[in-house]
Amino acid sequence: MDGPLIDPHGRTVDYLRVSVTDRCDFRCVYCMAEDMTFLPKAEVLSLEELERVCSAFVERGVTKLRLTGGEPLVRRNIMWLIRSLSRHLDSGALRELTLTTNGSQLEKYAGELADAGVKRLNVSLDTLDPAKFTAITRWGKLEKVLAGLEAAKRAGLAIKINTVALKGVNDDEFDTLVGWCGDEGFDITFIEVMPMGEIGETRLDQYLPLSMVRAKLNEHWTLDDIDFSTGGPARYVRVKETGGRIGFITPMTHNFCESCNRVRLTCTGTLYMCLGQEDAADLRSAVRADDDNSVLMDTIDEAIGRKPKGHDFVIDRRRRGPAVSRHMSVTGG
Repeated sequence: MDGPLIDPHGRTVDYLRVSVTDRCDFRCVYCMAEDMTFLPKAEVLSLEELERVCSAFVERGVTKLRLTGGEPLVRRNIMWLIRSLSRHLDSGALRELTLTTNGSQLEKYAGELADAGVKRLNVSLDTLDPAKFTAITRWGKLEKVLAGLEAAKRAGLAIKINTVALKGVNDDEFDTLVGWCGDEGFDITFIEVMPMGEIGETRLDQYLPLSMVRAKLNEHWTLDDIDFSTGGPARYVRVKETGGRIGFITPMTHNFCESCNRVRLTCTGTLYMCLGQEDAADLRSAVRADDDNSVLMDTIDEAIGRKPKGHDFVIDRRRRGPAVSRHMSVTGG
């Protein structure tokens, strides 16, 4: 088939998030367990297969591709994939090719990313305290991420900081982070903890509703609601004092399902139509079935026809386990 991808609820799917690897050089406490077992390489799509699947989605009207992980920049030869996909930017079929990264590899790759047509990055950063940073990421070093951010600025890349709001961990730093982002020229988005995968801790202890975060920020900053979107789920405000933007992603307190325009592909070729549901489609078998993408296109159409209306994330004491069994690193958020 051809034409745009429209789900049963009338929503056009024009945004594909692609996890290019489940591997990461951090072990963030809200994302994965410290002793993670990663996928055998034989189960992972080759870069050429990832390129075919992404290009098939672009052919069907997807205008935004976001590469995630794990940490996408630890995937061997990842720049080959990014340069290959950038041809869709040149043709005008793709509006944006972007990445979500932990920043650890940006010192090495920022210039190449800019040269390949990447204009904007989301960088996950939950604290500016070096000791706290190592505690949250378990393996990470803050100075390496800050050096990567400087390299990204020099390369002309726009930066949005993604900060997970963690009760009792970084909730004393939100004002500091907003001020720092204003000084650096970065936007910042706060994100609620999501119940995905066993992480060896209770998420109830981590969970902080963003309504409380915004109320706390209102004590020190003038926040004006604005009509701004990057194509994702965040709702944005402008900070009058800095001129910067703050986004709020609230999958728990106010989900964004009614306007969902995205699907998520794992590095094994599993397509999840919803972040908070387990229903999925096998695109790995489809992409390996033939060379002309006919099976792949049919499988994509069938999958979009099953996209649910929304998810039902819950974090409470009666339901202590995750809402879905897969870790955040499988789909990269």
